[in-house]
Amino acid sequence: MTSDPRLVTKILLAINIAVWLAVLSAGDRLVNDLDLVGRAYDPGTVQIVGVAEGQWWRLVTSVFLHQQLMHIAFNMLSLWWIGGPLEAALGRARFIVLYALSGLGGSALSYLLAAQNQPSLGASGAIFGLLGATAVLMRRLNYDMRPVIALLALNLLFTFTWSGIAWQAHVGGLVAGTVVAYGMVHAPRDKRALVQRGTCALVLLAIVAMVWIRTVQLTG
Repeated sequence: MTSDPRLVTKILLAINIAVWLAVLSAGDRLVNDLDLVGRAYDPGTVQIVGVAEGQWWRLVTSVFLHQQLMHIAFNMLSLWWIGGPLEAALGRARFIVLYALSGLGGSALSYLLAAQNQPSLGASGAIFGLLGATAVLMRRLNYDMRPVIALLALNLLFTFTWSGIAWQAHVGGLVAGTVVAYGMVHAPRDKRALVQRGTCALVLLAIVAMVWIRTVQLTG
């Protein structure tokens, strides 16, 4: 196994870029198949599509999906700057879990609260989760919190003032990442594995609950 402390970060970058290149080649059809949408009519297939229709993969694939160059550039730069140090600090396994639950948390809250036919895509939920985790880790290590607080505040300002941004995904990812990171870095030494796994399980349970509630709303 390579000792590269940014290995997972690099793999995530590669996956995101590969999907973006595939979108450039395949066009809107691929986007429509992979983006996050609750329940909507797709004129291309003349069918009702969405997570509520059993297309659960959209909760995951949308996290790796980008269309605009600026969108993927901003998210991937953020992933490199924030993800690398976090991966080195937490280790690969914890970092993968953190990223996955942050992304799913963003997808779940977006699915729950956004209009059922409103599509969303992008790694922003996962990135916000990493940002929340960075704040937790810096606080635990007694680092100067002002830079990360300023960055969080600026990103939240953009989230709620710019049109076309899925604020639900940002908030969901931020909350999930912050909670997961808190459990990871504050777990007592003698119960570390139990607390860390328990925290992740609770966050996953909350994600499943949000998805279930919204699915019942849209199909019941």
